[in-house]
Amino acid sequence: MPVNPYRNLFLLFACESCTRTASVILLTVMALLGRQLAPSPDLATLPLALVPVATLLTTFPAARLMRRRGRRLGFSLGAVIGALGASLALAGVLHAAFWVLCLGALGVGAAGGFATYYRFAAAEAVDIALKSRAISLVMGGGIAAALLGSRLAVWSRDWLGDNPFAGPFACILLVHLLSLGFMALVRLPLPSAEEQAREGRPLWQIARQPACMLALAGAVLSWGIMSLLMNATPLCMGRHHHAFADTAQVIQWHVLGMYVPAFFTGHLIGRFGETRMMLAGVMLLLGAAGVGLSGLELEHFLVGLTLLGVGWNFLFVSATALLTTTYEPWERTRVQALNDFAVFGALVLSTLASGPLEEQVGWEALNRGTIPVLLGALVVVFWFGWRQRLRPAESRSARSSG
Repeated sequence: MPVNPYRNLFLLFACESCTRTASVILLTVMALLGRQLAPSPDLATLPLALVPVATLLTTFPAARLMRRRGRRLGFSLGAVIGALGASLALAGVLHAAFWVLCLGALGVGAAGGFATYYRFAAAEAVDIALKSRAISLVMGGGIAAALLGSRLAVWSRDWLGDNPFAGPFACILLVHLLSLGFMALVRLPLPSAEEQAREGRPLWQIARQPACMLALAGAVLSWGIMSLLMNATPLCMGRHHHAFADTAQVIQWHVLGMYVPAFFTGHLIGRFGETRMMLAGVMLLLGAAGVGLSGLELEHFLVGLTLLGVGWNFLFVSATALLTTTYEPWERTRVQALNDFAVFGALVLSTLASGPLEEQVGWEALNRGTIPVLLGALVVVFWFGWRQRLRPAESRSARSSG
């Protein structure tokens, strides 16, 4: 039976929606729960940081499994691991056991090591000309997460008695099981014999291409900056006596900013190109830092975190689309694994740093520190785009000289 790409895109969109919803629920409650259960304030974001640690460690094994056994098996296994991790985390919450909560966070994070390949599976399900749109559309599953995740985190607080954090983890468990159900309906082709047999170029040779280096750097920067400021936001808002519902609202608008553009980012990339959209993403991230420096009222957090989300979307989706142009089909799993390993390495460091930095240097210093990094990125992306525009002119000049 022929594979229907549109059916697969819809189901991958649904799976992405489930995964992102679980992430939003986790993000909304984990830092506050960590502060409550941790033996030291410096460990408040440790459970949250262990999520990308587990994702980081899972990216390469997940890629190898999918290369040999196919995407569907890998995604299904990831959903099972996520459900088990959520069950452990729930047990940790119910028994006020910080280290059990940390173990559960590792399981939820390991599920992310599989789910991160949804966007690449979408790119592989369509023609080359539609890759950027497929990536963007599947990542649009985060819109459902934005609409449901924070609300579920609030609504589920009364599900399991007097413990306000138990219900949200029960929600995460149910969402991973729902994702498993959607994956049972997906029909993705198994890897071809050629893909399994051919190794392709050495990874270092692929990674040294300017386009690949820029794509990797853009993906790392988008997640690193976004995670640093996003994870510090609930802590900063709690410190300045904002209500939990206000924090949930800020996270909701942030996630909307991350994923609503998915419906048109692919079209914009097709019209303006990856590098121009990466420039737009960096400029929006600079705008988010500027708003973060302007005040600590609810509206500052709402506007700043929304800009942070849109900037992340433009930069990350454009970097992902650029990455898909740098490898052959039989090289893709290794390059994708390298990309996501680098991304989640940055995510681990930024998540671990966000709690201590917010505690010790404050919100204003965090925002100010991102500005020189983003200005440097602006120069690099602009230079790369300028060089890319020069190359066709150089080629025409060489042909006319010949």
